[in-house]
Amino acid sequence: MPVHNRIADLLPDMTEWRRDIHANPELGFEEHRTSAIVAEKLESWGIEVHRGIAGTGVVGVLRNGTSDKGIGLRADMDCLPMTETNGLPHASTVPGRMHACGHDGHTATLLGAAKYLAESRNFDGVVHFIFQPAEEGGGGGRVMVEEGLFDRFPCDSVFALHNDPALKVGEASVVAGTVLAASDRFWITVDGVGGHASRPHQCVDPLFVGSQIVVALQSLVARAVDPLRSAVVSVTQFHAGSAMNVIAETAELRGTVRTLLPEERDLVEAGMTRIVEGIASAHGATATIRYQRGYPPTMNDAAQTERAALAAARVLGERHVIRERPPMMGAEDFSYMLLQRPGCFVRLGQAGADKGGVPVHNPKYDFNDDILPLGASFFASIVEQELPRG
Repeated sequence: MPVHNRIADLLPDMTEWRRDIHANPELGFEEHRTSAIVAEKLESWGIEVHRGIAGTGVVGVLRNGTSDKGIGLRADMDCLPMTETNGLPHASTVPGRMHACGHDGHTATLLGAAKYLAESRNFDGVVHFIFQPAEEGGGGGRVMVEEGLFDRFPCDSVFALHNDPALKVGEASVVAGTVLAASDRFWITVDGVGGHASRPHQCVDPLFVGSQIVVALQSLVARAVDPLRSAVVSVTQFHAGSAMNVIAETAELRGTVRTLLPEERDLVEAGMTRIVEGIASAHGATATIRYQRGYPPTMNDAAQTERAALAAARVLGERHVIRERPPMMGAEDFSYMLLQRPGCFVRLGQAGADKGGVPVHNPKYDFNDDILPLGASFFASIVEQELPRG
């Protein structure tokens, strides 16, 4: 698997950067240490640095030649509110904080590409290195866009890379169309009539009503959504009561919805409201639902996906580039950037024979440092391909 020789030489440095960030994880919009490290390294390589975008976001700008064509490369920097159980030498030093999704590796990968491109300058145009905060639910990508990311840093296309423990080292998934789902959240409050648990006939039990709602919500996916399409409705929290001999007055349910298409998103939201209110009314209770739309679907532009696949094939070989793959029901706020500029979200395999196969968001997860040169070489290749020197 050919990588740029200079990038291969940077593996010890990239590994050191990655493990340092891993040991010092920071939550979304709190990545002060990480963003300072990123900015200082970019500046030391002669890259123009802009700080404070979406709070802790950093954009590096590297110009070469005479073309004004621009390309954006994005990496996320935040961690998850989890406790690591790895026991590795570079394990998290912050209780309840962990890089369990590989954003430490994404940051180190883009830094490696930036260092190489600053040295080689084998391109004609402008490269924007976008280091984004708060991907894990905070919507840092949306905030960067709202704060004028592409007005301040014009990009003709934008690309991002994410590790994938389900793929082998040396493989990449580069697929056109919808690759990740929309992610929405909901809060349901059921109001009944509380009382003594020995006299349920004098009460309206919100826990019972809430249980009927949980079961009925599954009918949306089973009977309302086209079986050839995908949707997920998951009630992940149910809170009611404080004593074993008391029927509570109120129950609260919370959860997430994942959909791939706008029409399914509309269908599920309307259907949930109908079910929640109808079941509560049928049992003499009242219920309200607050439905909050989050990240939109991540949709890769067809033309830019083809360009990304060509760049990936130069690094990994054509037979290792997966061009057809079903979408996943996870979500990404890179989707906000793809709504503004054509681009592609690429997944890079990290499962080796003895490491890298633990799924993300797992307390034993760790980014596989072996793929750092592959990811950095992909970023470098897409720049050199899209901004060729005359």
